[in-house]
Amino acid sequence: MKHIIFGGNGFVGRYTARDLVDAGDEVLVCDIAQDRELAIYQKAGFQKCDITRPEDVARVPIGPDDVVYNLAARMLHPIIKRRARYEYFYSVDYHGAVNIVEAMERAGCNRLIQFSTDMVYGPLQTPPPVRVDHPRVPIGEYSASKKALEDYCIAKRADGLRVSIFRPRLINGPGRVGILGMLFNLIRMSLPVPLIGNGRNRYQMVSVFDCASAAVCSARKGVVNGEFNLGSTAPPDVRTLLAEVIREAGSKSILVPTIAAPAKVLLRALDRINLPILVPEQFEIADHDYVVDIEPTIHLLDWMPRHSDQQMMNEAYRQFLLARNA
Repeated sequence: MKHIIFGGNGFVGRYTARDLVDAGDEVLVCDIAQDRELAIYQKAGFQKCDITRPEDVARVPIGPDDVVYNLAARMLHPIIKRRARYEYFYSVDYHGAVNIVEAMERAGCNRLIQFSTDMVYGPLQTPPPVRVDHPRVPIGEYSASKKALEDYCIAKRADGLRVSIFRPRLINGPGRVGILGMLFNLIRMSLPVPLIGNGRNRYQMVSVFDCASAAVCSARKGVVNGEFNLGSTAPPDVRTLLAEVIREAGSKSILVPTIAAPAKVLLRALDRINLPILVPEQFEIADHDYVVDIEPTIHLLDWMPRHSDQQMMNEAYRQFLLARNA
């Protein structure tokens, strides 16, 4: 048995591969690029693969007893103009993933770990914490492509597919800045930091290390069928979180609350004319109290998040400075 990780050279993939090779497992990373400096390649194999090309996926040596991980995805950073989003996201996040499942079927393999997103829920219709049975009402092309793939995988369970579908909150950790780069630049320059809303809401995150450990926990149990939220425990409100990052950074930045409704009107207008600063999945819920229910994940997978939002943000800022000064 081996672990085949599509997108294994990426953010979550490299840490998942690391955990597996450190445990002595056989790992094959399949990705469009290989960072040869990563320590995982001292033990893990690599095969170049673009999941949007069925012929590439067909060449991957999937065995009946293997566990397949799909961590290949297009994300919300960089910001893509509205008119290009459908093709950008669906080509990889839906059609590419379907290519993987079809290759698994041909190989007689039925164990898949698939990363989705909490953004499939859309604006919350029930008070937090958000359960996995919350209605899924995506508000953008990224989350819509993920919901379409979830529906495909859930339907495939009737044909014998065992699939763990993970819905992580905002993933944070070394190697990814993304949308936080704009925030960190303001803090670095001691400039005012605008908030969408008053900042009294919680905006939960999850560590990349905790995402990797959740994937491995499911694999160790033979891949647990189900949908699983991933997030931190006891997230602070946004104002408290950012104030501590500013204090830790020695910055003179101040937090500037705004009235959320007019801020969103402006952001929607910019998005419609193809001058987006943020996309709807980011700004429409930025002032919501957004925390997902991770208790079923903890109990069903014997998993526990080990990193707090504050630890993640402080470390992300330090990594941002190191990368900038390198």
